[in-house]
Amino acid sequence: MTDPQPMPAAPSEPPAQYPDYTKGYNVLAVLAFVFVWLTVIVGLVLGYIALAQIKRTGEQGRGLALAAVIIGWIGVGLGIIALIVAAVYAGWFLVRQN
Repeated sequence: MTDPQPMPAAPSEPPAQYPDYTKGYNVLAVLAFVFVWLTVIVGLVLGYIALAQIKRTGEQGRGLALAAVIIGWIGVGLGIIALIVAAVYAGWFLVRQN
């Protein structure tokens, strides 16, 4: 009698690629997102620092840091526009007084 042929092993599937949740959120990214609503300049600075740290360490929070930077620059732009409008209005008011 012949020995039965062993069944071939099932091909193993590669492990699923899931994000590494062991690394938490970058604290500066969270702080940048909060501070950009309170003080734009602080939020911008923290956002850029957080982006550099996230690039180096691979932590989570890149979206928060990027949102803080984008919102910060929008705030700077709106602030500049507000200053220009205020200067034009003040100039118009002074010219009209004379």
